[in-house]
Amino acid sequence: MVARETTQKKPHVAVLASPGMGHVTPLLELAKRLVVDHGFQVTFLAISTDAPPAQIQLLNSSTLPPDLHVIHLPHVDVSNLLTASTGVSVRIILVVRQTLSYLPSVITNMQPPIQSLIVDPFCGQALEFAAAFSIPTYLFLTTSASFTALTMYFPTLHAQVDGDYSRIAEKVLVPGCNPLLLDDLVPGVLMPEVLPLCNRIPLVKGVFINTWEELEPVTLGAVRKNPFFLGLPAPPVYPIGPLTKGNEDEPLTSTKESQKMLTWLDKQPPDSVVYVSFGSGGTLSGEQMSELAWGLELSQTRFVWVARPPSEVSASGSFFKAGYDAEGAASYLPDGFLDRTRERGLVISSWAPQVAVLSHGSVAGFVTHCGWNSVLESIAQGVGMIAWPLYAEQSMNARMLVDMGVAVWPKPAGERAVVGRGEVERVVRSVMESEQGKAMRQKVIELQGTALKALGLGGSSNASLAGLADEWRAGGSP
Repeated sequence: MVARETTQKKPHVAVLASPGMGHVTPLLELAKRLVVDHGFQVTFLAISTDAPPAQIQLLNSSTLPPDLHVIHLPHVDVSNLLTASTGVSVRIILVVRQTLSYLPSVITNMQPPIQSLIVDPFCGQALEFAAAFSIPTYLFLTTSASFTALTMYFPTLHAQVDGDYSRIAEKVLVPGCNPLLLDDLVPGVLMPEVLPLCNRIPLVKGVFINTWEELEPVTLGAVRKNPFFLGLPAPPVYPIGPLTKGNEDEPLTSTKESQKMLTWLDKQPPDSVVYVSFGSGGTLSGEQMSELAWGLELSQTRFVWVARPPSEVSASGSFFKAGYDAEGAASYLPDGFLDRTRERGLVISSWAPQVAVLSHGSVAGFVTHCGWNSVLESIAQGVGMIAWPLYAEQSMNARMLVDMGVAVWPKPAGERAVVGRGEVERVVRSVMESEQGKAMRQKVIELQGTALKALGLGGSSNASLAGLADEWRAGGSP
């Protein structure tokens, strides 16, 4: 049996992730699958600079399997390269670029030598280092197959419009795929900064995607069979999802507060609670937080809300702070809100054990920023969504969820594009009480079933990873 092989005989793979829970979580889950299910030895290379506390706790968890080893790369100082307007993506790129100068010495000292390197999109520069050591490299795109197809098509689109995306009509038509609305892609997705990633895809031996065949059949079929993609110097794609955390992997930055939340949920009726969270990095403006609070109160629906301090500057203001205990929520919510909703609502201001919350029998709706990890966790637990995208490719994800019938998208109003309290009340009631909400929950439960099947023995995602792992174990170049 593979499990009885000595460590020296096991294939040794390294996984490199950029900072942030959205990237670390799926790559760590892949690493665990390779160790537990396929008998590999895996070294997880973690970028320490700007790592939020929740990431540090996750990587230091006592539940990690014995053959999964975490190396924290040295801290770097990029403060002199940052300005007040530096966005999350650019900041990650700067941190990764500085940190990867340590990579050659780390790779050289690994024993036994690694046979393959798996990187996330922000770590593409590592491909050059790996090539110098003749180490085959794989890319793990931690988003949807739809985003993957757009990434592969983007250099062609960029050239067609000479970088002027205003020349694009209302929709982007990726060959063989469902149309994408331009408003969902600008400015968060169609950016010149993405081109280096696109141009590096031909350099890797394969692309892992955190999705499965039944979730995105049209897009995956196009990437494999459409003449445009067949004409690209692109590697094969491997849908291996959904890779999501289990309850035992949740970093509890405030165990007392997390336990309080789960105890509170235990007292609520089945399918009665809406969970509100904007991911590890998402933040709202003060005005929007106020309107959301009033809307939840008006809906008369039970709720759990991870309410972090507002930001007037950035929708991703908490990205590098996930897991910090914030100041008391009473200071940035409407006066008296906590008292008026005390009997049917719970507000916490730090990290929440999201999988444990979504899997709880009392939870039937999820107000989410539509980060891909949160989307997959919601589907995996059979919970319908209220889509509230904030940045990056989240609007693209939200549109796909609405089209699938597993989410509703509240409509903002006014020049500041604020979702008003009446609209919040409407969508919450719709998901929790209406026939539309019942149909949505039924649809997401059907998708949940396809996810379980894909990961099970003989399932599409299981077979995709297992086939590649068998090649590696048999001595083929990983």
